[in-house]
Amino acid sequence: MTEVSGAEALWLLESVGQGRLVHFQREIAVVRPAVHVVQYGRLIVRAPAQEAALADRVALTYQADEIRADGSGWTVTVTGPAEIVRNADETAHYRRTLPGWAQGPHDTLVRIRPQAVTGFHLAHPEAW
Repeated sequence: MTEVSGAEALWLLESVGQGRLVHFQREIAVVRPAVHVVQYGRLIVRAPAQEAALADRVALTYQADEIRADGSGWTVTVTGPAEIVRNADETAHYRRTLPGWAQGPHDTLVRIRPQAVTGFHLAHPEAW
């Protein structure tokens, strides 16, 4: 694994549309598949998670990767302060542009301000 800069990690994140939203619920890590878009330096995530489970979180973590069959690729993790997207116009826009897996109370839009961004290029050991 070779570490990349935070700027390159965000660039890699922009190249894919799916990842995983990570949060804690009753002291247990919960990982949900999610879709995302990076806009204006913020990460907008749509995940099948209850808003109540995410609303009181100071920070959330999001992880995405692209790993090929030969073991090469990359992985990126973003952690930062989060807020539920509640503006009606924004909500309508992101629900149209980000496909979801759930409807109703298990369909939440979250805006994360990246504070800690880590990324790594992966290479199969035989390539070294």
